[in-house]
Amino acid sequence: MSIEITVAFVKQYTDNVIMLSQQKGSVLEGTVQIDTNVQGKYKFFERIGATSAVKKTNRHGDTPLVNTPHSRRRATLVPYEWADLVDEVDQHRMLINPESKYAMNAAWAMGRAKDDEIIAAFAGTSYAGEDGATSVVFPDANVVAAGAVSLTVGKLRAAKLLLEKGDVDKDEPRYIVTSPSAVDNLLSDSTVTSADYNTVKALVQGEIDTFVGFQFKKSNRLPIASNGTYRAAYAWAKGGMGLGVAQDVKTRITERADKSYSIQVYLSMDIGATRVEEAKVVEIECLAAD
Repeated sequence: MSIEITVAFVKQYTDNVIMLSQQKGSVLEGTVQIDTNVQGKYKFFERIGATSAVKKTNRHGDTPLVNTPHSRRRATLVPYEWADLVDEVDQHRMLINPESKYAMNAAWAMGRAKDDEIIAAFAGTSYAGEDGATSVVFPDANVVAAGAVSLTVGKLRAAKLLLEKGDVDKDEPRYIVTSPSAVDNLLSDSTVTSADYNTVKALVQGEIDTFVGFQFKKSNRLPIASNGTYRAAYAWAKGGMGLGVAQDVKTRITERADKSYSIQVYLSMDIGATRVEEAKVVEIECLAAD
């Protein structure tokens, strides 16, 4: 039970609960392919590979049979839950009913957990094969090196080029997630041309969210590498990442007889993320300035 709830007692002369600054839910959920009908412990994303056409060299010849390659990627589902109690006495002493605020706060936490699963899957080990037992590490060729600098226009163009070399459909939505400081660093990039400058300035100020073909998502949840020198950004096409949802966020607000009839706010979900295709995901190493 939250023991800090007394700060909202009537003696504070407030009729509202102030929600402290935080990321309000998921930033990345809408940027990946999602399956909300998962049954079981795993979600398998089925894949079909490229084939080649066969030249016809004679009349009335046998029809060629082309073997279409099938493969799959496995996402392992992870259950999450959140709960807190509102004491009956606390409700009597407050000017508001805190249950809805608790539920809102919990929902935001669940959304952030979705982002954490997706972020971990960008360059984490994926699992392939019929039963999802074959590990697939993220290829070094898909990494834009830090080069002792943060995010630059040159790195963005390098990431764009890697996607194009992978024949990623140009009509598929493309995104990049990076830290706010890395976006701000773009303004100090010596390679920014006069034509780019106003666009980058508008991006930093939040007036637009797209540059070099990527829709930008800012996050403070990207981890710093183990060597402590850089924080990765990730550029990807939507189909390159997958999120399996066996149970989306479910909320229960119930009375707990075993807790002096306090009201319990409880949320749960069951999700898992995976990298579906290497060609559609690029890691950009950015010198960590924060």
